[in-house]
Amino acid sequence: MKITIVGTGYVGLVTGTCFAEVGINVVCIDIDRQKIENLKKGISPIYEPGLDEMIERNIEKGRLHFSTDLASAINDTEVVFIAVGTPPDEDGSADLKYVLEVANTIGMHMDRPLTVVTKSTVPVGTAPKVKKAIQQALDKRQSPLSFNVASNPEFLKEGDAINDFMKPDRIVVGVESKHAEEIMARLYKPFTLNGHPVIFMDVPSAEMTKYAANAMLATKISFMNDIANLCELLGADVNMVRRGIGSDSRIGNKFIYPGIGYGGSCFPKDVKALIKTADSVGYSMRILKSVEDVNDDQKSVLFEKLSAYYGNDLQGKTIGLWGLSFKPQTDDMREAPALVIIDHLLKSKCRIKAYDPVAMEESKRRIGDAVEYCADPYEVVIDTDALLLITEWTEFRFPNWNVIKKLMKNAVIFDGRNIYDADELKRYGFDYYGIGLKNGGPELLSTDKNDQNG
Repeated sequence: MKITIVGTGYVGLVTGTCFAEVGINVVCIDIDRQKIENLKKGISPIYEPGLDEMIERNIEKGRLHFSTDLASAINDTEVVFIAVGTPPDEDGSADLKYVLEVANTIGMHMDRPLTVVTKSTVPVGTAPKVKKAIQQALDKRQSPLSFNVASNPEFLKEGDAINDFMKPDRIVVGVESKHAEEIMARLYKPFTLNGHPVIFMDVPSAEMTKYAANAMLATKISFMNDIANLCELLGADVNMVRRGIGSDSRIGNKFIYPGIGYGGSCFPKDVKALIKTADSVGYSMRILKSVEDVNDDQKSVLFEKLSAYYGNDLQGKTIGLWGLSFKPQTDDMREAPALVIIDHLLKSKCRIKAYDPVAMEESKRRIGDAVEYCADPYEVVIDTDALLLITEWTEFRFPNWNVIKKLMKNAVIFDGRNIYDADELKRYGFDYYGIGLKNGGPELLSTDKNDQNG
């Protein structure tokens, strides 16, 4: 079976490479010539554990190909996946410009019946627009060729995407014909043989499933952060609360860890897009609007604790940051809490030192030399007035606290992910503040967040 993937971003590249891994002949298409030339050499544009090796292996096996020529690729394929970006528009809605451009190009050049699958995250109602764009292009050519449109949303976690694709909880496919269902069932047969279920449904329901899933996970995160903030005010310990509610099978223990807000390429964008989709039909997603508000505020919580500790006067302080990416195992800094914290610190006239195992180049691309990039975690803490744990990378979990205390000017740690033991750090002589703990942070000197620097 031969398939074409249009778009070699995160979703398209992982999808194409994993399909090649199970024996399918795949061509990945992108308009970026330099990216394609690099991929032909096995050089991936993204950081994802295990992906580089899988790309190289499947290129060598002759199952994975890269090209800028969509017209040629679709002439020898059965299924075309559209996996281009759908960035948020100015009003928060998903921008479908690139999706529809690909659909039009498919209609202009297809010379055989095709199944066209949207893999990009697209709002409900996108499939008819894709279908219309293809059909209009066919009509201009006076071509009688038939095609099917399907929806196959992705559920990949950055940092664990290969495992998610190869061993999925479920595969959701929206179809509008029996023929499309048969094609997609054949494509995913290597996965169903291993017991991973394919759930077939209508196309609008498949499109909605993607948004509903991410919105639910974002809701759990913001809910727990709201609870954490209340725990601090009432003298409760959110870690105990989390264990208490997570043992309830109806709730579960995933996505209920308090922190400094969610970021990345999916949750912020998809929550905004779903809110906008509802607004367009006259319905208000009241819970999701609150989810977004809580998350926006949570990204500033660590800075507020730091500011309060120093009496709302941080000018001239040297602050160390461990972690820059929005989560471990990725260099993605889209909507990352680190960016919000850095902005606050810069406006407060702080000197900032930072280290991240993989995201420092991405940080340089985004903010240049606004911070000092260090070679390792220990260089970060030299002569610092405070250390902020932003991203819970594994290498930050068991540092040598005796060494760190000697290197720091002031031994105070603000833990944005609650990965450290407060009692242990106090024994080492640190002031320690986490999220939602009884000692979560010093009493804020101003209750009005607008009074905080930045």
